[in-house]
Amino acid sequence: MVRHKPSPSFNITSLTVSIPTKKRAQSTTPSRWSTLEFRIYLLIIVLTVPWMAWVVIRISLPTHPAYHLFSDRLSHSWLFGWPVDNWDAQYRSFRNNVPILAAVAGVHALLTYFVPTQLRLRLNLVFALVFNVALHGTSTLKILAILSLNYALRARHPSFTWVFNVAMLFANDRFSGYSYASISPSLGWLDDWEGVYPRWYISFNITMLRLVSFNMDYYAATTTPKSDSHPPHAYSFPVYLTYALFAPLYIAGPIIPFNDFLVQIEPQSTRPLTQKQEERPTTLIKPYFIRFIFTLLTMEVLIHTMYVVAIKDARPWEHAAYLPSELALLSFFSLIHVWLKLLIPWRFFRLWSLLAGIDPPENMVRCMVNNYSALAFWRAWHRSFNLWIVRYIYIPLGGSHRQLLNSLLIFTFVALWHDLTFRLLAWGWLVSIFLIPEMVAGWVFSAEKFGDRPWYRHLCVLGAVLNAFMMMAANLVGFVIGTDGVRYFVGQLVGTKEGLQFLVCAVAGMFVGVQVMFEYREEEKRRGIYRRC
Repeated sequence: MVRHKPSPSFNITSLTVSIPTKKRAQSTTPSRWSTLEFRIYLLIIVLTVPWMAWVVIRISLPTHPAYHLFSDRLSHSWLFGWPVDNWDAQYRSFRNNVPILAAVAGVHALLTYFVPTQLRLRLNLVFALVFNVALHGTSTLKILAILSLNYALRARHPSFTWVFNVAMLFANDRFSGYSYASISPSLGWLDDWEGVYPRWYISFNITMLRLVSFNMDYYAATTTPKSDSHPPHAYSFPVYLTYALFAPLYIAGPIIPFNDFLVQIEPQSTRPLTQKQEERPTTLIKPYFIRFIFTLLTMEVLIHTMYVVAIKDARPWEHAAYLPSELALLSFFSLIHVWLKLLIPWRFFRLWSLLAGIDPPENMVRCMVNNYSALAFWRAWHRSFNLWIVRYIYIPLGGSHRQLLNSLLIFTFVALWHDLTFRLLAWGWLVSIFLIPEMVAGWVFSAEKFGDRPWYRHLCVLGAVLNAFMMMAANLVGFVIGTDGVRYFVGQLVGTKEGLQFLVCAVAGMFVGVQVMFEYREEEKRRGIYRRC
């Protein structure tokens, strides 16, 4: 694996963040960007995208008849006095705390810069403990107790680790983090100091992944040691605590495997002799900071002009105030909002980690609308989680030998890991079902058999359009409007004249968009960039 180094000159492929890629022969297909076909496609996109945005802006204006249904969910803001849709609780908790998080990240980065390399492990451990106490107050003792129990299982078979950590997820949710008073009335006074983020068990899902990673990496190193394995003394309790509670990645990730973290946090004392010192990620910081600011401002424009969260939480399917096209585009931009509300915190925390000298995986590789394959989509969406799943679940379960069964088990775990609700369980099963058409089509119409036929690209695009609609439906169920909303939405699309007219236009528009996605990936290959997403 090699990290692609961007060309000094800016080009269209520079829009996608750089990640490690595999070396392959360059694409032999000539560029289609200057052909009449693609000039027409690009013209359609230039004309259509502003109209799509305007439809959602229009239903967000005070002049819209349904404005009163969601106006109480809007807040005052800093931008021209416009109301802002800060209704999404998950993003609101991050947005409202950006200044304090930036200050904490700045202090941590300065300390990392000035503290000698040999003391950085100790610095990160102390900083992580102080940060955790500030977040969770006395609940830090509960977290340390769970971490200690997990550490005690490190030498046992991985099944013990899995049973323990899955049980902790259910128990944490069932008992809402275990108040001290429920353990013993004499300990009730400990509940008074909750910290700034008392619900520690919500973010513990991320910590659980690190606990599994540490134990499985330790077990592999001690039972099947390889030439590039870390020595057993490297898996000490202080290093384990530093990894599990590492401040930049503690709240939301990205997730970095323990062995990868260890190579970067203690490069001299724990690096196997066969590995070379890697360059610190300082060269990534400036361009990555620019990407973060751009995405942050994009979200600000979105929530100040399109009130998608406020409108969809008002359950628009219960009112006759919206046209099918308006509901469809509201759902589309709701998915854009979901993408941005995850992308921005992940990029912030990865930027903080880069400043601290640790380079975790990039979580979001593609823009949400630059995906057409269900399999590739999950490699690019929450990428560090996907890499974790492949390493600790997919490969141990047998990998591609039982791909469909493994996918069903994995997406069930992913859904329950996110939240113990039926809606996300339905999402996981839908995603698994929607993988089947793509897998069958890839087997029947393989590139090896038909790749040189002139119609093959267009057939693949039609299949990708179907894929894209299924992925949007699954994510609308899981993360936006639920099963009731999707049921009403589909009924409006296929059960009304206006809905059918819009559906035909949407399929045509998606066809154009996927053609551009295909060519974008071909352009990446021409430049030596190969991503499996």
